[in-house]
Amino acid sequence: MCGICGIVHTEKPVPLSLIKSMCDSIIHRGPDDEGIFINENVALGARRLSIIDLVTGHQPLSNEDGNIWIAYNGEVYNFPELRNELVKRGHKFKSKGDTETVVHSYEEWGENFVKKLRGMFAFAIWDGREKKLILVRDRIGIKPLYYTLLKDGTIVFGSELKTLLKYQEIEKEIDFEALDLFLTLEYIPAPYTIFKNVKKLKAGHILIYKNGKIKIKKYWDIEEKCDSLKIKDINEYCEQLYYLLKESVKLRLISDVPLGCFLSGGIDSSTIVGLMSELGVKPVKTFSIGFEEKSYNELKFARIIAKKFNTEHHEFTITPEVMDLTEKLINYLDEPFGDFSIFPTYLVSKIARDYVKVILSGDGGDEVFGGYEHYQAQKLASIPFLFPLNHFLKYALSPLPPQEKKKKGFWNKLKRYSEGFYYADTNRHFRWMMFLNYNYKKKLYSPALFNDLKNSKNILERYPFIEYLKNAYYMDDINKELYLDLKTYLSDDILVKVDRMSMAVSLETRVPLLDHKLVEFVFQIPGKYKLKGLKTKWIFKKTMERLLPKENIYRSKEGFSIPIKNWLRNELKDFLFDYLNEKNISEFFNFSFIKKMIDEHLSGKENHSHRLWALLVFEVWRKNYM
Repeated sequence: MCGICGIVHTEKPVPLSLIKSMCDSIIHRGPDDEGIFINENVALGARRLSIIDLVTGHQPLSNEDGNIWIAYNGEVYNFPELRNELVKRGHKFKSKGDTETVVHSYEEWGENFVKKLRGMFAFAIWDGREKKLILVRDRIGIKPLYYTLLKDGTIVFGSELKTLLKYQEIEKEIDFEALDLFLTLEYIPAPYTIFKNVKKLKAGHILIYKNGKIKIKKYWDIEEKCDSLKIKDINEYCEQLYYLLKESVKLRLISDVPLGCFLSGGIDSSTIVGLMSELGVKPVKTFSIGFEEKSYNELKFARIIAKKFNTEHHEFTITPEVMDLTEKLINYLDEPFGDFSIFPTYLVSKIARDYVKVILSGDGGDEVFGGYEHYQAQKLASIPFLFPLNHFLKYALSPLPPQEKKKKGFWNKLKRYSEGFYYADTNRHFRWMMFLNYNYKKKLYSPALFNDLKNSKNILERYPFIEYLKNAYYMDDINKELYLDLKTYLSDDILVKVDRMSMAVSLETRVPLLDHKLVEFVFQIPGKYKLKGLKTKWIFKKTMERLLPKENIYRSKEGFSIPIKNWLRNELKDFLFDYLNEKNISEFFNFSFIKKMIDEHLSGKENHSHRLWALLVFEVWRKNYM
């Protein structure tokens, strides 16, 4: 696992000091080693976190004749099989890890080589023979990759946005469409970034740069299969699913350093712990995090799994004082990001790093198997005889104040469900995942910003979401929902959070539930077996009954969050006022409406925690970066 960066000029040489400063900005991603390759107008840089091949895995690394170079971030888990095949074809290796396998795979199979790789990765290959640069991001988007193409034809890229900003010719001009997407969704979907001229390479895509121009191609997607599964016996689904889950976990145990597993006690992380134990990892090192507030604390479920599999278990309880980390963590994120769970993710990563260098995580289970309540909401909303009731709830419940301080409860769920009907049916799946609707935007945004966005073709057509809806035309309704989350919320929120917060403490995170072969199989399973009635993850839960206690499998889903709505009213109130005041607020927003939201939230009249937190994050980011 590493951080990478690089520059290719059309003509002028790259200064060593520049590529060195880019490497220095991501030292947290790779504290063990640094490497730089410069050949006049081309420079590649790598910071290395040594996981496999600790001695000879130095980067950047080349093929035998030095014509092809790579800066590589990630793990290719099937590299031993690829290496054996390449040796038979005459390739010679000077190292023992997966990085050189990727180089020779490109040398042997050309641009289609990426289809042979099984793992998580973001890397750059410089082909000196053809004078071209190739940037690749893994199928699901587990590893990040940013790039910009400047007016003079220069391309600059890196694992994190801060790396690119070391190149002073890059203008830090805010992209207002990206800002609007952030305030709407709490994350910025690819290919957008907060800056106009910088982009994220989308998951499953390859970028080819030559002679100052770029071409981007998609190399992977969930595809309609002519030989789609025709299994009728549910037990056959379960057997194949169990096999693929176990295989995926086994592949991710390849390591030359100690590894462990995050454990929340839910089905996703519990499955991984159970399979690690079944595969002979003794003891499995597990790490959990909890809260003082009972409705947010899941430690009792984690302890059940830790006891069953006799793990070496470590716990930590979060208090509101952790919010002192806010500015530090936003700096790791580089652009506005509103997911509250960065805090528990960072802290559990920090604890784990004292014991291990690699961690397995259960992320992805909800987006692959159907674990979120908004899938239930969407299903209920489609029932014809409930239509009048839905719109009655919309108007009847909206004026009423929040009734519960705890994380979840019947009233909170019902109110959230009713609020979804304020969004147009055309927003489909995103109806229950938006935090800022049209009416709020009209009051919050300055007239100039609102009018500018109102006329934006991309915003009106909901780009890039409309693209994914078109791709999923052949799927049933449930799998369409899952596909949209896989392509957006998972890759641009969940995996961003996990990557940045774990790499902030130099911890490699592996996600077995997102092995692409497993994902492809699960998307062939009919949606009715994922959401059966209103029971989420049904096929996954039934499969894991052979391994896990039912109280863990069938517990209600809580999510990995923090009691932010309560903290903003108490411990974080001063922090809120420090940034969201008339003197500091940016010209993009209407302060009088922000003040109204603050007053309503503090009095308990309304729960504006998501909207206020997103604004707070943006203002902290603006202070740090602008």
